[in-house]
Amino acid sequence: MKIYTKTGDKGITSLFSGERISKCHDRVETYGEIDELNSFVGMISAWLPQEEQSTVSEIQTIQKNLFQIGSWLATTPGSDSIRHLVPMEASNVEYLEKAIDRMEEALPRLQLFILPGGGPASAAAHVARTVCRRVERHVIRLVQNEKITEQKIENQMTIIQQYLNRLSDYFFVLARYCNKIANISDVVYIPRGKNHS
Repeated sequence: MKIYTKTGDKGITSLFSGERISKCHDRVETYGEIDELNSFVGMISAWLPQEEQSTVSEIQTIQKNLFQIGSWLATTPGSDSIRHLVPMEASNVEYLEKAIDRMEEALPRLQLFILPGGGPASAAAHVARTVCRRVERHVIRLVQNEKITEQKIENQMTIIQQYLNRLSDYFFVLARYCNKIANISDVVYIPRGKNHS
């Protein structure tokens, strides 16, 4: 099977539910950003040391969930294709919360603002955090603009928004955790003219 189909040469693409829409439609842009986020998440995984296999496994679970979210966003509400999608559950949000709590137990208390950076894995996690915030904003905009009325779809979008909100928090803590396991200090923000001892 060839990777190129030429069907999108005129700026139109197909949703999972079959409709043909513009590639700059809010829906396409939003699930495209999920793909972008997932790629950065894969970069974090690639930078982690071999002994962090449990964290790599955790990240792969997140990648699968993002793929799931992308499928929901690539499907028009009310479409028959909805029945083929795997629902996002509240337990997915709880999974992130437990992961955040576990990493925070291993970290020193945060007393100052930090700048994105440190080691490669930490820097990638900070990029993922900011992309995740952008995705969250666009999902909210998409939901508000489409005025979803079906309860099942509304519930699903609520969980997706909660998941993305928690996921950006996860990436912030993961960035700090990645610096810790690499024995690299967080880059502390000190306003100009102030010294921190």
